[in-house]
Amino acid sequence: MSGDPTLERTARGSALALCAAGPWTASFAPLLERMVADAERLAGSRPDILIDVSKVSKLDTFGAWLIERLRRSLTHGAIETKITGLSENYSSLVDEVRQVQAAPVSDTTFVTITGMLDQIGRSVAGVGGTIAGLIDMLGAVLAAGARVFFHPRSFRLTSTIHHLEQVCWRAVPIIVLITFLIGCIISQQGIFHFRRFGADIFVVDMLGVLVLREIGVLLVAIMIAGRSGSAYTAELGSMKMREEIDALRTMGFDPVEVLILPRMLALVIALPILAFLGDMAALYGGGLVAWLYGGVEPEAFLLRLRDAISIDHFTVGLIKAPVMAAVIGIVACVEGLAV
Repeated sequence: MSGDPTLERTARGSALALCAAGPWTASFAPLLERMVADAERLAGSRPDILIDVSKVSKLDTFGAWLIERLRRSLTHGAIETKITGLSENYSSLVDEVRQVQAAPVSDTTFVTITGMLDQIGRSVAGVGGTIAGLIDMLGAVLAAGARVFFHPRSFRLTSTIHHLEQVCWRAVPIIVLITFLIGCIISQQGIFHFRRFGADIFVVDMLGVLVLREIGVLLVAIMIAGRSGSAYTAELGSMKMREEIDALRTMGFDPVEVLILPRMLALVIALPILAFLGDMAALYGGGLVAWLYGGVEPEAFLLRLRDAISIDHFTVGLIKAPVMAAVIGIVACVEGLAV
């Protein structure tokens, strides 16, 4: 077809000219690939070659890439193959493709010991700055809390309730579901192993202590860190990118008092509530499995649970919740403002 691209070989004095003509676009990709491959093979290692593109009617990025590939493959040593006949528009396109192809590609296939030690060193060196940032944020939150305590009218109740709804009430279904399943698993595995010794009833002791002291609050904290902590980081990072935080400072507002303190208070209030609900769901799941799988009647389960645990187990677990909430909130806010 007359509209197809061509690549003809002609002699110009002692030099060999590769004359490109027609549309060199992605629509003719298979044909262009074959022509360029043939030209690379037939031209061999001749040093006196030039590429003439004066008769090219249309050129896109794909065609420019092929022409540049042909030029690079025919360049030997210090003798560089030249491209002639480029119009001003096509010249900029070929130059852009050339710069991209010439850009160095980092080789990450092999990790050297030196590179690993360098990365470890950089991480260790950054620990001090990270700790300083966390302490700075903690101090800013405490200072904002003190100002609100002495000036209650500056407390943003609406914002706090909004975040409390997001962090607490909307998280109840997933928290209850996951802790219920964890309680079921702990009970089933405990019965499976205790049964060998005829001590099925001791699964109640294990379940009560594990859930109330450690597992319950830890699971809730992990889920809240992934759900609400990441949301805080994303929200504050987005605000900083849109310069909303700078706008608050310009208007005379303290961003810590307006944005961070309500979020921190919501987390500190929500985590103990969610930890309590998670504990109850885990105990219920464990009791259900102990009844259906281990044959432990609900009455016997409750009596054994009452004897095996005390209020101290519950208190120890619940005291951890506000501390974990504060850590989650501070880390999330620091990372969000670091965007």
